[in-house]
Amino acid sequence: MTWVDAILSPNYAIKSAIKLIIFLMLPLGYSLIDRDVSLGRIFIFHRKSVLFSVLLGIGVYLFIIGAYFIIGPYFDFTNITITLENNIGVNKNNFIFVALYISFINSLLEEFFFRGFAFLTLKRTTSRRVAYLFSASAFSFYHIAIMTSWFTPLLFILLIISLFLAGLLFNWLNEKSGTIYTSWLVHMCANFAINTIGFMLFGIL
Repeated sequence: MTWVDAILSPNYAIKSAIKLIIFLMLPLGYSLIDRDVSLGRIFIFHRKSVLFSVLLGIGVYLFIIGAYFIIGPYFDFTNITITLENNIGVNKNNFIFVALYISFINSLLEEFFFRGFAFLTLKRTTSRRVAYLFSASAFSFYHIAIMTSWFTPLLFILLIISLFLAGLLFNWLNEKSGTIYTSWLVHMCANFAINTIGFMLFGIL
């Protein structure tokens, strides 16, 4: 997916379709090869972990929004909307649909791939440390091609580090519950915050 973003630079609809195919087909194909891999278990719902995840998600939402207002005066974010409009066709008119996709579908897709497949599955076949580092690193580096031209070098590095730490947190949440629902709820709230900022940058809010 990083190669698709960096080299092909398709519009958002095409990129989303390619991502959907890759992030679904690779885990499903691997599960057919390795019969010990059961992807169904990562979708088992545990009600006890939901409340904690929702509260943590609300905290993450408030933290991201607060951080934006604190550092906003020191950085120029206008290049984000320009890049989105010029490179992948996301603009003020269709951002609401993109935001809905990112919040609900894209977050679930990424959790299925990076946590359900790359972490929970890998943890059963390798060491816990390898699974943690690989999943969090892959999650962080995956976003490099997407955000390379959005931010200044300093802010870009801070965001990559933040994504790596978020990946570790999501891994920990899923390790405790054994499913991807916990990290999905928190991931969804983080995307709500990012989309809220997007609405402000596009002048919708």
